[in-house]
Amino acid sequence: MTKYDVAVVGEIYIDHIFTGFSAWPQPGEESFARQYHREIGGGAANTACALGRLERTVDLIGIIGASDTDWFEARLMEFGVSSNGIHRAAGNTGVTASVSMVDDRSFFTYTGANEQLMDMLRSNVMLTSLTRARHVHFALPLDRELARDLLPALREAGCTTSLDVGFQRTWLTSQANLDTCRTIDYFLPNEREALLLCGGGAAEYLAFAQKNGLQAAVIKLGPYGAAMQVNHMTYKVSSPAVDVVDTTGAGDAFNAGFIDALLDEAAPEDCLRRACICGGLSTRVEGSLRALPRREEVIDIYEQTYAP
Repeated sequence: MTKYDVAVVGEIYIDHIFTGFSAWPQPGEESFARQYHREIGGGAANTACALGRLERTVDLIGIIGASDTDWFEARLMEFGVSSNGIHRAAGNTGVTASVSMVDDRSFFTYTGANEQLMDMLRSNVMLTSLTRARHVHFALPLDRELARDLLPALREAGCTTSLDVGFQRTWLTSQANLDTCRTIDYFLPNEREALLLCGGGAAEYLAFAQKNGLQAAVIKLGPYGAAMQVNHMTYKVSSPAVDVVDTTGAGDAFNAGFIDALLDEAAPEDCLRRACICGGLSTRVEGSLRALPRREEVIDIYEQTYAP
């Protein structure tokens, strides 16, 4: 019996977010942030909270240190996200320091309890839990052997799937992982990640996707929108105009908008438009969660930006 609209699987972090730098420091130099914000983070948490803000029922699946349980549960509850799928471990929660400029960002990360995630995902109990969702989104570099077992089982159970591995050079340049890209329903890289996969930009990536049998290839183009190839058709949309403050988590919010539209059985172009709105609006203030749009706001911006 389906309980959730979406199960979001991935590494979970405590984010320490520094923004408002006047210049990027060179090695050995110091640069001072104008703002600092502490937040739950990681692509899985960002996408889960964005979906919760869009009024979807969401179960976040990952691992945190047991001492951080109360803070995580309280924060997720604010977005309507279930923490039933979060395992509490004896070690420390993963930590990321995000250093963000208007046009780019860098991350410094300690993995922590996330090192145990792949073993947790291999259990039969986990498969049963995932099949209770209509859609399963993986926000991690999914292990090939695990994907070989898990993805066909999810499809057989009637779940659709999506994957955003992030900027993972080793994963994206491994030929073995192309089979995972073929098996997943929707693969969601940005332009830098697509470059690692195929050696080119958006056009080259979409041609690569068609040649290699990817079912539905999406590419995130930041302020230039997004493109998608499905059923031998190519779609491209622009992004809404936004005053950008912090791009942290924008791709994760894009994923949420895309999945939300999929669940509504929207046309491919509309999936991209709603994804671009969610990604764009998430950048209006510092941090990955504070500017996540609500459903009525997405509808309003959609009508303003894309209505004929």
